[in-house]
Amino acid sequence: MKNKSLILPLLALAIYILGGIGTFGGLALIIFMKGKDFYHWGDGRTVGYLFLFPGLCLSVFGVLLMRIARNRQ
Repeated sequence: MKNKSLILPLLALAIYILGGIGTFGGLALIIFMKGKDFYHWGDGRTVGYLFLFPGLCLSVFGVLLMRIARNRQ
C-alpha cells in the first residue's frame, strides 16, 4: 500500500520536471536560434514557441497534481 501512495507524487514530479525542460528549452531556442533551421523542423524560434507554451502548461499541471497528492489522505 505504501508504494501505491507514491505513484501520484512521483508522476507530478516527473510532469513538473518535463515541463521545466520544455519551458527553458523553448526559451533557449527563442533566444539563440532566431532565423536558423532546427533539425529540419522549421525556424528555431517557432519551434521554441512550440516548446515554451506546452512546457508552461505541464509545469502548472505538475504543481496542481502535487497539491492534490499532498491534500489526499
